[in-house]
Amino acid sequence: MSQGKTSSKDDKLKWWQLSLLGVACTIGTGYFLGTGIALTMGGPAVIFLFILAAFGTYMVFDALARMTAADPQQGSFRSYAKKAYGRWAGFTSGWVYWSSELLIMGSQLAALSLFTRMWFPNLPMWMFAGAYGLLGLGIILLGTKGFERLENMFAVMKIAAILMFLVLAGAALFGMLGQGAYAPKVPATGPEVWPGGGMGLWSAFIFAFYAFGGIEIMGLMAMRLKNPKEAPKAGKMMILLLTAVYIASLVCAVILVPVGAFDSKESPFASALNHYNLPFVPHVFNSVLIIAGFSTMVASLFAVTTMLVTLAGDHDAPKMFSAKKGSAKLPFTAIGFTAAGLAVSVVTALLMPESVYEYVTTAAGLMLLYNWTFILITSGKLLKLSGWGQTKRWGGILLIALAVVGTLFHETSRPGFFISLGFVAVISVVTLIMRSVWKKQGGSEGGPGKKAQGHESGPPSGHDEYEPNVNRPVLPHRRKSYT
Repeated sequence: MSQGKTSSKDDKLKWWQLSLLGVACTIGTGYFLGTGIALTMGGPAVIFLFILAAFGTYMVFDALARMTAADPQQGSFRSYAKKAYGRWAGFTSGWVYWSSELLIMGSQLAALSLFTRMWFPNLPMWMFAGAYGLLGLGIILLGTKGFERLENMFAVMKIAAILMFLVLAGAALFGMLGQGAYAPKVPATGPEVWPGGGMGLWSAFIFAFYAFGGIEIMGLMAMRLKNPKEAPKAGKMMILLLTAVYIASLVCAVILVPVGAFDSKESPFASALNHYNLPFVPHVFNSVLIIAGFSTMVASLFAVTTMLVTLAGDHDAPKMFSAKKGSAKLPFTAIGFTAAGLAVSVVTALLMPESVYEYVTTAAGLMLLYNWTFILITSGKLLKLSGWGQTKRWGGILLIALAVVGTLFHETSRPGFFISLGFVAVISVVTLIMRSVWKKQGGSEGGPGKKAQGHESGPPSGHDEYEPNVNRPVLPHRRKSYT
């Protein structure tokens, strides 16, 4: 099940193929359910926040894509952090990313449980979380081929769900679906546009950013481009497509449903359709939402496990996590550790059945933004940026900072902020301890790298793309196996 030799030229991607893959990988419960939380906190005015988040996301990806174009690395942002600031930076970046994926995994489990309760309202969330977690682990054990087939199918279903909603919403707006519980209306007054006031709107900013979570995967996938220098163009198209889809669907939702009727525990798009005489469509749509959420949850499982294997292979995690056993060459120790993380998510769902999604989603979004901030900081070290480049870089940092600070002003998002700080504090302490260990061992922490000069450096010919190497730190591709 090893990947063996690197992909041939025929297997490489064109820039537009990378854009479409990025759209499919990014759309998940951050969009399908997180938007419901944003609407209940900030009202229809959050549509403006999604536009700002799109600009911030573009600035992050533009920096990452330019580093990729100048110096393609399998490890993407983790490799660039290590090159710019030394081993401690690669260690910290890797573990922050691992932690964010772990939180995303818990967030997806909570979202899946909330969706499923539409059919079984009397059953507790932890039962659904446990079932989906076990099923996800089973898919990991199937290996690369089974995962690839399922993920491709899931990606198609995500796009189909959005198109289905837009078609049905358009039909509802033109009166083709009959009379619903609410008459379509464009929000016009202040209380209708931002019912939570300025603070509620500001606090919802994090969920707008979270809907774009996953663009860092584009950096990992950029190594598969026929021409890595086209990575910036691929990112621009991806973000334009995502923004158009998000804005169009949100506009339809807020016209069809009064803001007070949205429920943070239900997809706003399902809420918009549930008030029409469509007995089967809400159930079909909910099924697709579950499939979409399950897809991103399984991808997070792969990311968490492969990151652990990679960190272990780079001596930044216990060596036992990189050991592979059995005929399938699976890292059972790493998978077991991932299963323990899943178990914690299930227990959390049991203890906090009503609030877990908002808390975990906020923390997961914040951990991603911390990683994005480090990407922007790293780009200033490795790239020769023009005045406009520096403006974009600092503009992205400012938008991210606004989203982070905004979580402090709402009771829904505030606990997630402190959860994320707890993760960062633990990782920081461990990093300080490890720096002392590295010095005592006489090993080098590495040093700041030179400015990227535009050369390309891919993995050695014949080298397994996912086999960890001390001199070539790598990050896992979500759609590839760690075997």
